[in-house]
Amino acid sequence: MKVLGIETSCDETGTAVYDSSDGLLADCLFSQAESHAIFGGVVPELASRDHVRKLVPLVRQTMEQAELNFSDLDGVAYTLGPGLAGSLLVGSTFGRALAYSLGIPSLGVHHMEGHLLAPFLEPETEIHMPFLGLLVSGGHTLLVYAKEVGNYVILGESRDDAVGEAFDKVAKMLGLGYPGGPAIEKIAQYGDPDMYSFPRPMTDRPGLDFSFSGLKTAVRNAVVKETRESVQKAAIARAFSDAVIDTLKIKCSRALKETGLKRLVVAGGVSANQALRKNMITECEEMGVGASFPPLRYATDNGAMIAYAGYRRLVRGERDHESTRIRPRWPLNELTSIGSD
Repeated sequence: MKVLGIETSCDETGTAVYDSSDGLLADCLFSQAESHAIFGGVVPELASRDHVRKLVPLVRQTMEQAELNFSDLDGVAYTLGPGLAGSLLVGSTFGRALAYSLGIPSLGVHHMEGHLLAPFLEPETEIHMPFLGLLVSGGHTLLVYAKEVGNYVILGESRDDAVGEAFDKVAKMLGLGYPGGPAIEKIAQYGDPDMYSFPRPMTDRPGLDFSFSGLKTAVRNAVVKETRESVQKAAIARAFSDAVIDTLKIKCSRALKETGLKRLVVAGGVSANQALRKNMITECEEMGVGASFPPLRYATDNGAMIAYAGYRRLVRGERDHESTRIRPRWPLNELTSIGSD
């Protein structure tokens, strides 16, 4: 089965073709990060307009790289949600229209399920369900019990800012620009780890939920007290990064002990953070648990993860229905409601 994947949930246009026999045949990506950087965050209207301009050329480029004709496709998968409504409409409208014109099935994919399954794109990686998933991105922080494809139980989530959102806001406080994650990671490596100490929120109480608003406030207070010299910026970035990583590590360790699962999958844009990967691998090794991450290229939003997730669902007979509509807000644990033929 050859599946075209289309990702347009936010500010990146991604397209890819996944073959059930030969793996990933081609993938293309256009990032709008530079366009939105001057505004300090994503402007939804601009994002959807760029998707309109870039999607068709990217699909053509992907098909050429895969050396396929459109008639060779067996299905089209696209991001149905969650995400920005305008951006989702571009990908869903094009994906469903293309599938209809070719007489093949289309299927809307959950963006976070795409992230959760992205590590499967690494051919050498053996991952078996069930496993514990940590999904960390600009819009989500979730601890998920992944029982099987399409069957997920949310064990914990953020009560306020997502991890990636917190990185963006702290980077803005420090004058580091957008996107915040890579900017903070770059400067944090030069920071004195002993100059500041920030709280590890909600780790001193039972439960698996997260909260990053208090940590963000602590950073703001530190910034207000200090001058904006590079050494202070680096130290604050380091302390913030360490606090986030420790918090995620403590919660994952707690969830692994409570569930007895022997595999942790960390995915989403923030999973590209090298310090996070290193710390999670060390923690899992000490617990006798395996740790898996998506290839760096597929940690952030991309079409490959949508193509793969779409394949896993299309091969089970799942299809779009006439009543299918985009879902800008879509809890991951509601996936089992997707219908099958």
